[in-house]
Amino acid sequence: MRASIKQRARRTSASSERRTGREPSPRRGKHFADTGTGERGATKRRGRGMVGWALVVAAVVFLGWSSWAVWQDGSGEQSGPDRTRDVVLNSARQQISALNTMDPAQVDAGLRAWLDASTGPLREQLERDAAQNRVKIGRSTTSAAATVTGVAVTSLDVRAGKAKVIASVQVKLTLRGGSPTLQRKRFEAGTARTASGWRLESVTAIPAGAR
Repeated sequence: MRASIKQRARRTSASSERRTGREPSPRRGKHFADTGTGERGATKRRGRGMVGWALVVAAVVFLGWSSWAVWQDGSGEQSGPDRTRDVVLNSARQQISALNTMDPAQVDAGLRAWLDASTGPLREQLERDAAQNRVKIGRSTTSAAATVTGVAVTSLDVRAGKAKVIASVQVKLTLRGGSPTLQRKRFEAGTARTASGWRLESVTAIPAGAR
């Protein structure tokens, strides 16, 4: 009888709570999880995880960029085809100009400049002809001053240390006591890498009208 009364009392209480809009009270002895607290905790953990990943990704990106920037900054010091090509161009410009310049009043200085600009077969030829050239130039009354107006590398072998260039040259010839005249010439030159830098080992005049 007492059990029936208790059961009816519980049913009446639950029915009353539903009518008033309240949720039935949990029974004692049963454990219910606080879903709101759990979700908030999970959200916080996910938020912390995302922040952590963002920091890791940012660090990786920064390190990658830094490595690229260091490589870029240091690349100017590396020897590569582009840098070598520039060196060849600058050297050939100066040396072709030197080989087409001579002042009869300063023969020895001019001959030294010729030797400094050359290597290999060309230098050997200039050394053999040095005495004869000294006499001929000393008797000349015309000075020559050359300016390279254009130069281009036509072939380059960095590993072998060989290159070929073509150049357009303007030579100002001045007869002693006379007015200067201009000559325009074109040359094909072979250049080689030496311990002192790139030097000309051959120079060939390109005939007028030739391509």
